[in-house]
This record gives sequence, C-alpha cells and structure tokens, in this order.
Amino acid sequence: MLRELDTSLWVEQVPLRFLGLQLGRNMVVIRLGDGGLLVQCPAPLSDELRAALDELGPVRFVMPASALHGHLFMEQYQDAYPHIELFAAPGLAKRRPDLSFAGELGAEPDPRWVAQLDQALFRGHKLFPEVVVLHRPTGTLLVGDFAWHVTPRMSAPARLWAGWRQGVRPTPGFRLAVRDRDAARASLERILAWDFDRIVPGHGEVVETGGRAALVQGYAWLRAGR
Repeated sequence: MLRELDTSLWVEQVPLRFLGLQLGRNMVVIRLGDGGLLVQCPAPLSDELRAALDELGPVRFVMPASALHGHLFMEQYQDAYPHIELFAAPGLAKRRPDLSFAGELGAEPDPRWVAQLDQALFRGHKLFPEVVVLHRPTGTLLVGDFAWHVTPRMSAPARLWAGWRQGVRPTPGFRLAVRDRDAARASLERILAWDFDRIVPGHGEVVETGGRAALVQGYAWLRAGR
C-alpha cells in the first residue's frame, strides 16, 4: 500500500488502464508542517487506503498534476472528507463541473503549503500546462506526464507507449504536443534550477537518486534550442 519514501513523504503505486493498455501510475502523500496531508494525483480511495491515510493524519488538500493527469477519483475524496479542499490544475474546473474547487493551481505555491513546497507550470503543451511540485525538505520532484521513468520492470504496453527506451523523459506523444518551445524551455529551466535528487514520476518507478541529471538528459532535445 503506501510506501514511505522519506520523512513525511509516501507513494502509492496503482494500476491504470488507458486505451486498453496497463500503464500504472503513482499517487504521492505529503505530511505538511501542521500535520495535515496533501494528496497529489489521488488513487482510488479503497477502505484500505483510507485507513492508511487516516493513520498518517487528516487529509486536507488534494491536487492533480494537470487537467489530463491525476484528477480521477478526486470526487471520492470530496465525498469521504467533507472538509478537504480540492485544487484544480489550469483547465480542470471546466472539465470537472462535478467537483468543488478551493482554487486553481498556478506558477507559485499556494500559501497553504508554501513553507514546504515549490510549484511551477510546465507551459508550451498544446492542451494544458502541467503543475510540477518540489518537496523541498526531501529534494523530491513530483510530476505527472512531464516525465515518465521507463525501466525493464514496466509493463511492455507501458514501455511501448513511452517510446520503449529506458530513462526519464516525456512520452513521444507528450513531446510532439509541445508546440511553444520557448515557453516550455523557460519552464524547464526554472524547474532545473530547483535543488532535487529524487523524482516521483506520474508513471514508472521512483527515481531515488540522480533525478536532476536524468531529467537534463531526457529533455536535451528541448534544451538544445537555447
């Protein structure tokens, strides 16, 4: 179930089927300074997961990575925890009118978690920007589709979708959808200026160390246009 990565940081790896392919994805849980929990890209709220979360602390906030990634199952948390606050990635409020949002995520961290988290928007994608988060106390970068971690242990369909090559990089489809390269490059440089070593990708295994160097290599095609 929930696996502790570091102090006040957990990950939950769950199945995800998309277009008939088993891709799998990751949910992250952060315990904030006041003891409350922030859930990024929520997994289905089973009885077992709810019990595990309740042991860690009160669930206060839930956020996705983008209007495409990590918003499924937010309604389950809204129903289970009447006092939580859901936050929308840009464009998500129109896609999910069934949800009540406390605000929209932007290029700067919300005051509710600014003491521990940094936040940026990866812009330039033709559909929606992605919210990239840094957990400063542990030097951990949290992403959605911005970067997959492809390894031999990933399912063959997922590896095929991700372009098969091992490493930390966007899928070929995500890369093709980056239309404004100047905006994307500026976003990437801001993210790379952060101090991080670990990456929790939306899909694939956690990169425990060497994450920044791996991301630099995976986005060399974008940085080459500087």
